[in-house]
Parts: sequence; C-alpha cells; structure tokens
Amino acid sequence: MSDDIIEIDQGGDNNISVILRTADQTRKAEVEVSKEDLISEIIASAIENWQLDKEVDYSISNVTQSISLDPDQTIGGTNTSNGDTLEIQPVLVAGYGW
Repeated sequence: MSDDIIEIDQGGDNNISVILRTADQTRKAEVEVSKEDLISEIIASAIENWQLDKEVDYSISNVTQSISLDPDQTIGGTNTSNGDTLEIQPVLVAGYGW
C-alpha cells in the first residue's frame, strides 16, 4: 500500500486532517485540507498525485460517517471531522452501448 502524502492546502485552524484512500485501498494518505476546499478539488488532487485514470469520473464518500460527499460542496460544509476516512471511488457506468 502506498502511503503518499498529498498536500492540498496548508495553514492555520481552518484545516481538517483526514485519511484519503482509494476504494481498492491500494493508495492511502493522511492529508490536511482547508475547510474552504471543494470536494471536487480534493478529487482532482488525488487523481493528479496518484496518477489515476483521468478518463474515469470519481466520487468521494466519508466512510467514517457513511455519507457521500457532494463535489460542489466545501469540505467544511460536510461535517467532516479530523481523522475521518474519505474514500475516492470510480463512478461505474452500466448499460454502455445498445
């Protein structure tokens, strides 16, 4: 398992420290993010840093609280707490083709 460090933002009491991992749990990192960061920005940083497939859409869920997170919401607006585990998951598309 890769314990990479992904830094999205730094500084002050406006940050939350969370565990970010992929759904298959092959990648995992403790990250500190600003409460003002959008969920979509966290997804984009994970895709870039972990070199995930950019042709796939991803979602994030807070597995600690068993909730899906809205990409357009800030992490601070999701009630995510320090130490929560966030899981990035590929969005599966069923029924492709005719």
